[in-house]
Amino acid sequence: MSSFPGKRRTAREMAIQMLYQSDVGGSDLRQIFASFDFTPYLTGPSKAPEDAETEAAPEEKPRPVLQRPQLEEAFTYACNLVRGAVENTSAIDKLITEQADNWRLERMPIVDRNVLRLAVYEMLYEQDIPKLVVVDEAIELAKRFGSENSSRFVNGLLDGLLKQAPFHGRAS
Repeated sequence: MSSFPGKRRTAREMAIQMLYQSDVGGSDLRQIFASFDFTPYLTGPSKAPEDAETEAAPEEKPRPVLQRPQLEEAFTYACNLVRGAVENTSAIDKLITEQADNWRLERMPIVDRNVLRLAVYEMLYEQDIPKLVVVDEAIELAKRFGSENSSRFVNGLLDGLLKQAPFHGRAS
């Protein structure tokens, strides 16, 4: 994947959605990949009309606009991330469980659990990505898709893992 900064972030967003679908529905990855909805990535974040009487949703950070070839590269990378995270779930979950004092994996919010799985997968197996970048990206994913407390939870757990687990590759 080339160095266009928006592609990896977009790929991670796609991967979180696919991991969520796999976790909740137990769907086959081929089915998840085949039915993935690209619409939000073609249109950008939704905005409430300015004159709407209802309270607008919190402002979303603008997503980089990707052209079709870049979007296809991001999707391919997302599929690779999802495959890797799913294939290595037991090793990933073991690390998360060991770090998550008083939290059973199945009791964690689904989004948080899958953000952590994706981040730990990247820290273990995607050695060209600095670990601190992975943590920052995971925090952003938790803010975007998780609850009010998700980013703090994800940050704390990943920070603890960085201090204790032997990850190969660069820290920053």
